[in-house]
Amino acid sequence: MKPDYLIVGSGLSALVFGALMAHAGKKVHILEAHEHAGGFGHTFTLSKDYTFNAQLHYVWDCGEGHTVNRVLKKLGLDQTVTFERYDPQGFDHMRMPGYKLDIPSDLQELLRRLMDLFPEAGDRLSRFIHDVDKTREGLKYLSPPIQPLEVLQHGGEVFCAIQYLNSTLQDVFDKFKLPLPAQTLLALQWPDFLLPPQQLSFYAWVLLFRGYQEGAFYPTQHFEHVIDSLVQVIEEHDGKVLLNQEVTKFCVTAQTVTGVEAIDRITHETREFSGDTVICNMDPKKAAKMIGISQFSKTVQRKLNYEYSPSNYMAYCVVKDLDLRDYGFGKWNVFHTEHPDLNEAFAQMYEHHDYSKPSFAITTPTLLSDSVRDCPPDCQIVEFLTVANYAYFHQLRQESPKAYRLKKQEIFDSILDVVEAHYVPNFRKHLVFHVTGSPTTNERFCWCPQGNSYGSSLTPQQMTLGRLNHHTSLRNFYFCNASSGYPGFAPTFWTGALLYQNLSGDVILGNS
Repeated sequence: MKPDYLIVGSGLSALVFGALMAHAGKKVHILEAHEHAGGFGHTFTLSKDYTFNAQLHYVWDCGEGHTVNRVLKKLGLDQTVTFERYDPQGFDHMRMPGYKLDIPSDLQELLRRLMDLFPEAGDRLSRFIHDVDKTREGLKYLSPPIQPLEVLQHGGEVFCAIQYLNSTLQDVFDKFKLPLPAQTLLALQWPDFLLPPQQLSFYAWVLLFRGYQEGAFYPTQHFEHVIDSLVQVIEEHDGKVLLNQEVTKFCVTAQTVTGVEAIDRITHETREFSGDTVICNMDPKKAAKMIGISQFSKTVQRKLNYEYSPSNYMAYCVVKDLDLRDYGFGKWNVFHTEHPDLNEAFAQMYEHHDYSKPSFAITTPTLLSDSVRDCPPDCQIVEFLTVANYAYFHQLRQESPKAYRLKKQEIFDSILDVVEAHYVPNFRKHLVFHVTGSPTTNERFCWCPQGNSYGSSLTPQQMTLGRLNHHTSLRNFYFCNASSGYPGFAPTFWTGALLYQNLSGDVILGNS
């Protein structure tokens, strides 16, 4: 018997959608090309003892009444899938030569700390923070499902948001004439977007920055438990999550998607799968090319013409006999830049492949929850993340695997030089394991075209109200992924829940 919903891909939005539909009594089958479910949210183990998450580091929108909490309550998981909150006095520690700023949850406290650092710019900073807060409120009422009455009742906030529709973060910094060091400290969260201020949508920055201020979290039992719990809901309701099934063809008849063909990556057998409705969690542009772009309406074709986000470089590390809490790490992330101008820092790394003055993020998963160990008790995990150019690394790997490995090592050494100079003087002495990943690693293990980290790039041009959504113009076929919603843990929860809500009529979302 064919399922009600055949889902291609098991990224987080697909698992949320699938779990909600299965919980509602629908038959759900999911096909996943990887050996793990979860997309960028999957967990992997190396050297038997060390467990890492592919790319999720901290999350937001998990508090009572917020999107993630609403979904988990609907699924009966809110008591078992819980979260640890980062330090509200400083969930992100911003560091640059000559300046330090810990980002607190309270917006007025943030303003006070900024004014202590830059007293001459107090009025400009105050007006900037005011518009950030007002824009965040306005965006709540402009997010689907839009309630026209609420839009009218909150016209001031909505108008404030609309005026920044085409603005980059840099545009708004310039409008308020903020000092460059203040700009850098406020935008040092840039690895969460992999874009510098002059390219990043102000909307994207506001949503994430304020989202984390309302609560930055880490799963109590780590990300693996979140993914496994969603899979368990599907399987407990007679659904299936079939791994190692690489979809090679979509079956289309008379503008209707009826199913797919997939090759089993273990047995190499090709099988056909069908469903009353097909949900596409794989990259929409890639899926559209497989189907034939001409099969889609002109409107959808235009929306599919998006640019991919930049990719990233990751270093997963294990240190032994070293407590990172003694060196300024804890229930927070650290964002560091050696270059005072983030636009220039980004250009040096992304365009010129020069990491001599790196800008990067540091996260310490083992300090965030005591519930589950992801390494032996005498060890701790620390991870580093920065931007990397897919085309450069792809060519390097094709032409000279040795040069590719050396470049990854060069970046790693540059980051560790900064770590030893500013944080842990003897870091290398305690390093017992490390592995590095490049954009081509993303492409191989997470099946993302060009190694992109976030689907479509988070520029103003691609963050408009005309952004691609779940509508495909083909019958019985819907998109459900970062490029047809928004990237990140909470936004993919929202994307999956919104599609469920639209197809089922069961309202679970609100303007949280």
